[in-house]
Amino acid sequence: MYSGSWIELSRPALENNVRLIKSILGTETRFSSVIKGNAYGHGISEMLGQLQEMGVDHFSVFNSEEAWLVQQDLQPGHTLMIMGDVDGDALAWAIENGVEYFVFNLGRLENSIRLAARMGRRARIHLEMETGMNRTGLSEDELRHALELIQSNLEWVEVCGCCTHFAGAESIANYYRIKKQISRFKKRVEQCRSQGIGPGLRHTSCSAGILRYPRMNLDLARVGILQYGHWPNPETMIEFLTRRNEVNDPLQRVLSWKSRVMSVKEIRTGEFIGYGSSFQATAPMKVAVVPVGYAYGYSRSLSNHGHVLIRDMRAPVVGMVNMNAITVDITGLSLVGRGEEVILIGTGGENTVSVSSFGEMSKQLNYELLARLPHSIPRIVKK
Repeated sequence: MYSGSWIELSRPALENNVRLIKSILGTETRFSSVIKGNAYGHGISEMLGQLQEMGVDHFSVFNSEEAWLVQQDLQPGHTLMIMGDVDGDALAWAIENGVEYFVFNLGRLENSIRLAARMGRRARIHLEMETGMNRTGLSEDELRHALELIQSNLEWVEVCGCCTHFAGAESIANYYRIKKQISRFKKRVEQCRSQGIGPGLRHTSCSAGILRYPRMNLDLARVGILQYGHWPNPETMIEFLTRRNEVNDPLQRVLSWKSRVMSVKEIRTGEFIGYGSSFQATAPMKVAVVPVGYAYGYSRSLSNHGHVLIRDMRAPVVGMVNMNAITVDITGLSLVGRGEEVILIGTGGENTVSVSSFGEMSKQLNYELLARLPHSIPRIVKK
């Protein structure tokens, strides 16, 4: 199918980032690749294939829909774990296919036991502890009841792990809150051990966690944004580089987003460009229309604010970002015609439109911007 834009994925960049993550984790901590949110916009199928070829054998997703996509191409012996939504018919599917999943309330545990007994299969679960995130997780009392249920139904439940999630490990402002979480998690794990349950794989850390609280990497780490070549925030990057006495960013960005010039037009002095009167030409101009708008992930907040790269040179967005197109100023660029490549995110020559700068201009987090890139945009792996 034809498309107004496409996403390129750099395999060498991904290989570099995986090597770095493995060096941070060492040999005692298993690397779980988090590929939720369409692999942070990079494409689940495209990322899964590459990561498995690079020796990654554990994958984390948010819901059963993502798990089903991963399971289609998951190699034998590799592990798939659902961290969030898996209920109803999806719960039976997970049990039937040996997919591991978080249990963070008693209702899910009770349903798991009931379904597992009916199916004659053991449910493979991870007990998520409430330690202070106050989103999902078993409280101390709920955990006590859960352990009693599990003890009575050991033939139908396998505790594969015990886990929690840090409430903002990327920021020093959350330091004392995280320290309390660490203390509570250790107590919950001991609570499991005292009942003769688990704990299986202990895991607490996301990308920010493995950087800021390395002693909590434990048996498994759920790593997302780092593998795609982005830091959780500038604070984590500065701390990492300082600790290693390094200057250059060791991460490499995996994703580039590109389009093409659809049309070129001359604009006379005094004419308005696009809808309304937000931009008026103060001199003769030449503009290019690019077939990407807010329907395809290019935020309307970039109107008269964003820029793209054409022939390795910056071209500012002029006028309002439309549903299906943007208009950019190419007055100073010679010989730009229809079909010319346009870099929306990525590097051309010495110029770059980074995900972080794109995100700042459009008032989005890196995570938000990437995850919002439409699934319909073709993803192409570049070797």
